[in-house]
Amino acid sequence: MLTVLGFAPFYLFPVPAITLAVLLGFCHKSRTSLQAALLGFCFGMGLFCAGVTWIYVSLHDFGAMPMSAAVTALIILCAYLSLFPAFSFWILTKFRRTSPFVWASTAAALWMLFEWLRGNLFTGFPWLTLGYSQAPFSPLAGFAPIIGVYGISMVVVFSAALLFFWIDKGLRNWRYGLPLMLIWFGGFGLQAIEWIKPLGEPVTVSLLQGNIAQNMKWRDDHLENTMETYAKLILESDSRLIVTPEISIPLFSDVVPQSYLSHLAAHARNNNGDVLIGLAERTTDDGDDYYNTMFSYGSAPEQRYRKHHLVPFGEFIPLKPIFGWVIEVLKIPLSDFSRGSLDQQPMDLAGQRVAINICYEDVFGEEIIYQLPQATMLVNVSNDAWFGRSIGPQQHLQISQMRALETGRYMLRATNTGVTAIIDERGRVLQTIEIFTTAALHGLAQGFTGATPYVRMGNYPVLGLAGLILCIGLISAFRARRKTL
Repeated sequence: MLTVLGFAPFYLFPVPAITLAVLLGFCHKSRTSLQAALLGFCFGMGLFCAGVTWIYVSLHDFGAMPMSAAVTALIILCAYLSLFPAFSFWILTKFRRTSPFVWASTAAALWMLFEWLRGNLFTGFPWLTLGYSQAPFSPLAGFAPIIGVYGISMVVVFSAALLFFWIDKGLRNWRYGLPLMLIWFGGFGLQAIEWIKPLGEPVTVSLLQGNIAQNMKWRDDHLENTMETYAKLILESDSRLIVTPEISIPLFSDVVPQSYLSHLAAHARNNNGDVLIGLAERTTDDGDDYYNTMFSYGSAPEQRYRKHHLVPFGEFIPLKPIFGWVIEVLKIPLSDFSRGSLDQQPMDLAGQRVAINICYEDVFGEEIIYQLPQATMLVNVSNDAWFGRSIGPQQHLQISQMRALETGRYMLRATNTGVTAIIDERGRVLQTIEIFTTAALHGLAQGFTGATPYVRMGNYPVLGLAGLILCIGLISAFRARRKTL
């Protein structure tokens, strides 16, 4: 549970390295594989039960799920997520007889591989990946443009293992302390490398926060107020790029009054720019196929981006013959979207090439880079009103900070209730506005060109490194076993 302090809104980045050092110490001294697995499972339950409590808010407060069912669903999810550290520790005990450095490297590789598996299996749930805790203030954030969030997870666990051995063997034994310091100072040094370069002059942007209550958003009697709110915010902005949140207007695009859109498009053209508006889009007359889409209006030709990575049970129902009943339990409008294509290209807007990602999509860095290095900046639109006043929106902000670090691009976040923010290419929040207020965030955003190593290669290098470490560990474990026999 203490590990959650490493993540937003606390940002105490040394904490995960310390808690993992304690955990790895228990694991190294565990007597059996089952004991080690139970340690990993209990650690996971503490981490996830404390760190993703916002899921209860989504299910119960806004999804109308009964309290007992929401609590049960949360516990089941946390138990599933806890299986990943449990299995990694169960396997790690097989390397007990190897040298401390081999054991530490193997622990880091296994942890990272199981985090990556958690982020991909069954569409993935990479929330609270350990590497996020290091964005943006930790020296280890310097590794983000090279090895991404999963690589940073591996570095954190390796550091934690070295810390354990350094304390266990005595602080005067610099055999473990020196590499630990070199890693952290090395990360600090990497932050001085300029992987990308500015492109042109900064562009004026306005990120709109309509603050539409989640329980009012889909009510017919509140629709006019919602449309007036966003029209007012748009018309008051003289920025070249204006961004509204995810499905800011709760209508299908084909039924939005054309006079409304034309008026907003004309205003964007007067600004020599464009406005992005979130709408639901249907492609069939019966409405069975519909998308979570961002439309552009203004100086550039109309463009659209359809959300690709959907939230299970929130935006689509997996295995409908088995889980179709969930639609009746959760009172979530439009809960079975279709997927947009993964290879969508950046939009040409306000003189920039803008890579759009909608809400949950920015959790998947390996998918964000599909639009790079062509894109000059990133835009994330979300509706984190589903999380209420929990720590969920702040954690989501930190995830966006990691995407900015990995790609070397500004990340512009326009959200319904917050956290709306301008994040620079180093993951720093330059501007933000108070959550749960109706406001527009006006500022400047710099476009960038070039590609970081992570943009060019994604997760492949760190996955290959983990595989190599495991091969070395297996050879070492085999030799150690032969010696004991």
